Amino acid sequence: MDAQPMSADQSPHHPPLEQLALEPLLIDESADPAQTYERLRSRYGPVVPVDALGVPAWLVIGYPQVLEVMRDQRGIWSKRIESWRAYAEGRVPEEWPLMSVSRGGSVVYRDGADLTRLRGAWSAALQPFQDRTRPQARALEAAVHRYADDLITAMTEGGPAAGQTDLVARYSRPLPLMALNRLFGFGSDHGEELVLDMWRMLDAGPEAPAALARLVAALTESSAAKRATPGEDLPSYMLAAQPDMTVEEMARQMMLLVALVGDHTATLIANTVAEVLKGDTGARAGLAGGMIQEAVNRAAISSPPMSNTTLRWARADVRLGRYLVAAGDPVILSIAGAHTDPVFTAGHSSDAVRSSRAHLAWSAGPHGCMGRDLATTITVIAVERLFERFAALRLAVPPEHLPWRTSPLMRGLRALPVHYELSAAPVRPGPAAAAAVSPETAAQEASLARRVLRALRLVR
Repeated sequence: MDAQPMSADQSPHHPPLEQLALEPLLIDESADPAQTYERLRSRYGPVVPVDALGVPAWLVIGYPQVLEVMRDQRGIWSKRIESWRAYAEGRVPEEWPLMSVSRGGSVVYRDGADLTRLRGAWSAALQPFQDRTRPQARALEAAVHRYADDLITAMTEGGPAAGQTDLVARYSRPLPLMALNRLFGFGSDHGEELVLDMWRMLDAGPEAPAALARLVAALTESSAAKRATPGEDLPSYMLAAQPDMTVEEMARQMMLLVALVGDHTATLIANTVAEVLKGDTGARAGLAGGMIQEAVNRAAISSPPMSNTTLRWARADVRLGRYLVAAGDPVILSIAGAHTDPVFTAGHSSDAVRSSRAHLAWSAGPHGCMGRDLATTITVIAVERLFERFAALRLAVPPEHLPWRTSPLMRGLRALPVHYELSAAPVRPGPAAAAAVSPETAAQEASLARRVLRALRLVR
């Protein structure tokens, strides 16, 4: 094992983290991240001292070390912000960009019995939508098919059969948010404001604080209503599994779902499409062979949506890589860095590596992502419908000019401009999707897609 607790007579051979020269956490997203990680690995090894937006932290980029910390079989790592020495000493400014995330109070920042309790609630709430034998899962899949078709129709109707569009703004971002609207139990007749507030919050722009406040208020009010009158939705199932959960705690859990479905899934959709359009032969072969999930898997390895995880803190002094991580030091795990580690890639061809199921895009251990099947299902449907509805798709800019978001945690495209040609006869979803909804509901959903796209042109 690489992570070794320190004994009392051991002393570090380097200054403490706060006194080290720090690399910037935010890399130039226009550059090749693999080259950046190679440079860092050559200089520092598997653990790098970084400046995390004004706060010193350890960035772990070695595959074995990332996996070891994720699994945490020794109980060395804490997800509670109270374990952060600098925070306890008042040395972390309130305006630090990741403060609200680190104090979010969702299952991501829980340990021990509290983590077990909340993960049990999440498991019970997600199962109806992730078990494809359940009617709720089948209904959700049918709805996502319709949302995808509605968005494609809305972005292309009234124009020629060939044109140009931004698949991030008009497809990969609104589609998961519409699915999220359904999971929350909100109706299609007035769902666009909730969708827009989720968009504004995830954009982290000047409108984000007000959008976050409205979103939390809406989810808190909805949670209270679900407790009184349960429905066939995720909040109702979670409350049934944990009746003692407060509506405020429920709202915090639902905000995590916004991040998982609204941001992570949207990013995975766009990254997968980009992998195919950039010419990744394996991704294209996967699509041609009907193995869309394989194309999604390749994108999760080469461009994991969450490039860096949220913070962890050492409970005790521990040796990690070449460094001593002192008790209370913050640690960030780089999934993107781990995926470029020669330990992960050595001895395999690029195709073999990108087909590996040993990747860490969904994390691992006690904090492994419980909604991976839900996110994968939405992504697979989104990619499938896109390539069935369009006879041709190609990038409108060279791959190296694609604009990437600058984010400490996520690696996603700000835009995905494409040239398209519609299929002469659009392929419709199967009978199950068409039969799963009344004509009135289908009309409301189609209207929601148009209202969302129309409104998004106003907020961008």
